[in-house]
Amino acid sequence: MDDSTDDATAAGPDPVVKRSDEISYEGVDAAEGLRKGVLLDESDGAPNFAIRRFELAAGAAVPRHTNAVEHEQYVLAGEYVVGIGEEEHVVGPGDALLIPAGVEHWYRNEGDEPGAFICAVPNGDDEIELVE
Repeated sequence: MDDSTDDATAAGPDPVVKRSDEISYEGVDAAEGLRKGVLLDESDGAPNFAIRRFELAAGAAVPRHTNAVEHEQYVLAGEYVVGIGEEEHVVGPGDALLIPAGVEHWYRNEGDEPGAFICAVPNGDDEIELVE
């Protein structure tokens, strides 16, 4: 066995398997009808990124805002509108989005079904600023 592999593994994070029943969801202050569950982040030993799952209730809207960090998103369920900059996009399951840091964006679920998406962000401060 190669000892250098053992040294590299020992220096890195420990593997983690986090079960769905270990993830708690909370409402997001900035938007009624939006819930967030943290799937993995630095508290789980993830060194670089946090993965979060959001649920957007039918009829819910998230106001126009910016974030301090980039977002990569993958739509899991539902169909809803995502505004990015000056454009609106209807998204559905299987769609992926990149929202660069500092770009205004918002969400609106005009349908009868809830929407859900995965959002990956760099670890650290994800300051949210509402746009008036």
